[in-house]
Amino acid sequence: PAASSPNPTVTILYQEYSDVAINREIQRQQGKEPGTDEEGLKGEGSDGCPSPSNLSPSSSFRSSRGSAFALWQDIPDVRTSGQLDNFSNEERKLQEAKFELVTSEASYIRSLSIAVDHFMMSPELAECLGAQDKQWLFSKLPEVKDVSERFLQALERRLEQDILRFDVCDIVFDHCPALRRVYLPYVTNQAYQEQTYQRLLLDNARFPGILARLEEDSVCQRLPLTSFLILPFQRITRLKMLVENILKRTTPGSRDEDTATKAFNELKKVECNCSVQSMKRMEELIHLNKKIHFESKIFPLISQSRWLVKHGELLEVDTQTMSISGSKLKLPTKPVYLHLFNDCLLLSRRKDTWKFVVFVHAKIGELKVKDLSQKLQGISGFIFHLQLCGGQQPKHQILLKAHTESGKQRWITAMFPSHPLEDIEQACENEDLSQVQCIRSYQGQEHDELTLEKADVLQAKNITSDGWVEGIRLSDGERGWFPKTYVEEITSRSARLRNLRENIRGWRSVGPGGPPR
Repeated sequence: PAASSPNPTVTILYQEYSDVAINREIQRQQGKEPGTDEEGLKGEGSDGCPSPSNLSPSSSFRSSRGSAFALWQDIPDVRTSGQLDNFSNEERKLQEAKFELVTSEASYIRSLSIAVDHFMMSPELAECLGAQDKQWLFSKLPEVKDVSERFLQALERRLEQDILRFDVCDIVFDHCPALRRVYLPYVTNQAYQEQTYQRLLLDNARFPGILARLEEDSVCQRLPLTSFLILPFQRITRLKMLVENILKRTTPGSRDEDTATKAFNELKKVECNCSVQSMKRMEELIHLNKKIHFESKIFPLISQSRWLVKHGELLEVDTQTMSISGSKLKLPTKPVYLHLFNDCLLLSRRKDTWKFVVFVHAKIGELKVKDLSQKLQGISGFIFHLQLCGGQQPKHQILLKAHTESGKQRWITAMFPSHPLEDIEQACENEDLSQVQCIRSYQGQEHDELTLEKADVLQAKNITSDGWVEGIRLSDGERGWFPKTYVEEITSRSARLRNLRENIRGWRSVGPGGPPR
């Protein structure tokens, strides 16, 4: 099949497909989707998500046999095979889930082609950019496009070989090394890409005008360059979700489940988060090592297995220098800075704006925390008691005051993280626990905050009075905090139970240890 370039009949761009598919997924996960009988599948992709070829009346996906179709079940060869009635409703949904992976890849390549051919290859834009700026702005985008086109070719060949019982997960697995080879440099370059784009807007007098003219072209469908540059980040995450949807519908213990599990695990690696995150963590430790000093014992801060979990300033309540003002007991406070790592806690005083002197530290397993929910006499605020032990004996204890309830709770939960798989399994045993769903994207600002994408479903562990939620994302087990205004409660009990069942199976399929802590 000639899949080396986007089919001209595929008019929808990936950005539109992604938006509609995610909004549809939000409806499904909240239990608000239309009926899911066989007729309900008409015009929908896997799990009720619209196929990209069915998002607008004028768009269609054309197979290599020259027949336009919207869904797998609409392909003429499928309709005329006489076999469709032999498929159960679940088997049809499984094939639609596989087919959505193919059609969405075609839509993705169309958008990538605009990014490369219309923007990157623009003579006018190239003339106003230096070679280094062009490299930082577009990075490995042509290589990403080439690898994705070969991936689509393999998928379409498989479709041609067995239109009724085709599989895609083994192809995904086989192409993961190539995907990783081009995606890792692209993701690593993200910081340079964003900085270059902003600098060009401010410092290059010609760039904004040329960019505006390119973006106004009808081929862009009123979408900005930035929406094209971010496509690889969105696609690798979406591809993992599509394979996860296939995995959820495969028969437990079957060969298909084994293949889907392998593909899913490989895609998690391709997401590059771990590699890039590891690099960023090490850079952060090297930076902190220059700022943190110890009063006595030398502490080797830099370690491959250590990373910063949370840091910030609290107030230490000084119980030794209490005083009486009128009829009230006053307890003075002084600032103390906390650096919490995955394996230890450092308490320090600021020497100046950028220097910290550590006066006590302890391993995570040597910490004991007590939440003092009742107000202490003479002091208001959000207080907790922290004890640092040396072996079995306490070596330091301190009363700490936060400015908000969420500030206190976030420190307490950061010091005592639980394993998310245990939390979710407990939820299954209890049959039901509160769930929320992200309705608009949120970019985490601190180490203990989660970055959320639309349609993320989370178990709500804790909701504070000042509007923060501690949650566990069901898809990957990541735990963290986010503002309540970015999520919406899932009120349907059947939807909550289905979300739990789908994700607990996916977690268990990845093998011993479950998802990351």
